[in-house]
Amino acid sequence: MKFIYVSLIFIFAAMSASAQDDVIKSESTVNSSGTMETTVNSPPPSAISPQISASNSDLCTVGVAGAVQTQILGISAGRTVRDMNCEKLKNAKTMYDMGMKVAAVSVMCQDRRVFDAMMNAGTPCPKDGLIGEAAKLAWEMEANADPAPEMQKGTLEGLLDDQDHKTIGIGAVVGALALLLLL
Repeated sequence: MKFIYVSLIFIFAAMSASAQDDVIKSESTVNSSGTMETTVNSPPPSAISPQISASNSDLCTVGVAGAVQTQILGISAGRTVRDMNCEKLKNAKTMYDMGMKVAAVSVMCQDRRVFDAMMNAGTPCPKDGLIGEAAKLAWEMEANADPAPEMQKGTLEGLLDDQDHKTIGIGAVVGALALLLLL
């Protein structure tokens, strides 16, 4: 029993000791001073190329745009380019759908590859309203009458066809833009 009394005394002593609140307060003050300065001289140069949208599938055009920026000068340009092969295919399909099958084949025969393929297949392209063997004979007679049409072209015209003109034009534009980058 003595053990129980001693235990109760320890329990009450521990409770009275924990019941006392010890509050510790700490105060501190931080002082800071300084200056901050931001100077903006000018916005960064930017040449923004125009957006040319040709998303309609019925259009035979392609949008081309570009921009170049140097510290002094910025240039941007854009344009649409006609796709002549796409137009030829659409025209041939439209003519075929309207029942003009010979005219549709004539439009397709404007491409030299199609013309050669038709001749090799034994189904020559129409010539002056003639079809079949009569058209083949007419094409052969024209070929014999005019053996070298490339030789009749002028020297410069014979060297530069339509595709070469486009390549030279693109090269000139790229060269000018590269020159601007060096400024």
